[in-house]
Amino acid sequence: MLTVLGIDVSSDLLQRWVDWLAPDEQPFFVTKKQAIAWDLRVEDREPSREDRDTYRTYNVDGRAARIAWLSEASYGELPKATRAALVRAQVNYGRGAVPTVRRWVGAVGPEVRQQADGHRFVWWKSLLRDPKAVLPEIVSEDLGPSRHAEVRRWPRQLERVRELAGTFPDGSGPNCFGTVMAACGVEGAEDVWMLREPFEEWLANHTERGGRDDVPGTVFVWRDTVSRVQHAAVTIGDGWMLHKPSQSWMTPRKIRSVGEVKRATRTAGWRLERHRVVG
Repeated sequence: MLTVLGIDVSSDLLQRWVDWLAPDEQPFFVTKKQAIAWDLRVEDREPSREDRDTYRTYNVDGRAARIAWLSEASYGELPKATRAALVRAQVNYGRGAVPTVRRWVGAVGPEVRQQADGHRFVWWKSLLRDPKAVLPEIVSEDLGPSRHAEVRRWPRQLERVRELAGTFPDGSGPNCFGTVMAACGVEGAEDVWMLREPFEEWLANHTERGGRDDVPGTVFVWRDTVSRVQHAAVTIGDGWMLHKPSQSWMTPRKIRSVGEVKRATRTAGWRLERHRVVG
């Protein structure tokens, strides 16, 4: 059993990670002029939720860019100069999953230098022959581990928190709002992309303002400058919290200390509220 961020990862989930990091076709962002110059066919096909998070498509200005969907075979058939220009364009657009050769050449082999311009490349399944050498690093590179193994007392009033702590989602979508609601007893909330509106409704109906950091059931809510909720987590007692850092397939539902969550979530313009679960 592979362990990532202190969490057991099954072989089935590891294979899904491979599919999400290196799908059979991946999106390349191009302008109309670039598509013509590089003989690429653009499509209106929407990225999946996993594509969205792997390639961080939300960072790309969709008004200026179109998408060409390429398989590894069709990508490899492009002239090397075109591949190099195409990969550099993805870096300029802010698309994700365009790593540096220097960072990964030891894990995937020197042939990766020939894929594009020798400085950047894109992931294909042929580079993931040993996924255990790559995926754990990608999933954990920006995150601290889940510390659920250190918890000595699980709160009885948050019946599902022990079940949820130290688990990865089955894909992109499940987020911090649904994780908090599930921990507080909302069946199935951990498996959906919970929008702000139902979370705000749950907050209004099941909590009241206030709460202490050292007792179970204090919901932390971070709001931006226009009072829109941006993140949430819930205390489980003894200085621990349950939270999910984002809606991405890469981020688990994990236990961290209250201080660690507060530091990780500190963002200019955000303010923290506390709400006590009352039923």
